[in-house]
Amino acid sequence: MKTIKLIDIKKHLHDFNISISTNLSDEIEFTNINSITGSQENDLSFFSNIKYKEQLKFTKAKACLIVNDCIKYLPKKCNPIVVEDPYFAFASLSQLFFKKANFSNGIISKNSIIDFKCKLNKNIQIDPFTYLYENTEIMDNVIIGSNCKIGSNVIIGKNCIIHDNVSISNAVIEENCEIKSGARIGGSGFGFEEKTKLKILHHGNVIIHKNSTIGSNTTIDRAVFDSTSVGDNSQIDNLVQIAHNVIIGNHAIIAAQVGIAGSTKIGNYVKIGGQAGISGHLNIGNNVTIAGKSGVTKNIQNNKIVAGFPARDINQWKKEIIKLNKL
Repeated sequence: MKTIKLIDIKKHLHDFNISISTNLSDEIEFTNINSITGSQENDLSFFSNIKYKEQLKFTKAKACLIVNDCIKYLPKKCNPIVVEDPYFAFASLSQLFFKKANFSNGIISKNSIIDFKCKLNKNIQIDPFTYLYENTEIMDNVIIGSNCKIGSNVIIGKNCIIHDNVSISNAVIEENCEIKSGARIGGSGFGFEEKTKLKILHHGNVIIHKNSTIGSNTTIDRAVFDSTSVGDNSQIDNLVQIAHNVIIGNHAIIAAQVGIAGSTKIGNYVKIGGQAGISGHLNIGNNVTIAGKSGVTKNIQNNKIVAGFPARDINQWKKEIIKLNKL
């Protein structure tokens, strides 16, 4: 069974700028990270929601990621590891405890088709019935599944995983990204002159920055001139539509069935709930949260939480819902 020492946990958390405080020895080992109710005597757990304080009193975990004010709820046998945000610490440690290494087998299937103008680097896996078009470059240790269409004018960075049935053209996928099955990246966007309906041809590209995930059957359209962009460390769920010229900042979390219209700019650390829709040519600030099924029709300033249609401050929206229910 895999064991992880506290010193390795500290190093991993340091990469996420998370500091910890504990009296435990760096040589203490853990076999798993688990919930407070599911933990066993050699497990590490986390406590991030006060409503579970009664369950916390009975946890069997060896140690618990916790804020200082909640240590009083821990049983004596469970050692506190104090962090500022236990859930964030848990999320980062899930990468350490649970992530299975994905290693390219270095085999390029005889049933794949690769244009002679492609450039392939070291240790690349390409599964059957995948087609690589001209002017495509694949960096080291990339895995590309079956039935994919890659190119033209595509660069895929180191350690990326491209799952089955993916289509990528006119795009740069930076290192350590994952593109899940059925995604469509770099196709022409939905653009035309309104009166005549004459189609506007798009000549830009898409950039997916490092450490990002694009969900199954998500579509990201190429820009008209420059780049449609998804920032570093972003998590895009399944069935999301990102239109041409959209720019999404770093650390975005976008849930399933969100639609973002063209030329909208979205800041860093934005969270968008499922089935929300965002109109085109808007500016969405940093640290904004958009509730599920919201309809955003106006710009949103930094640090706002909005809900409803049209989307407005969530406290205002709640008051309006209460009034309607009374009626």
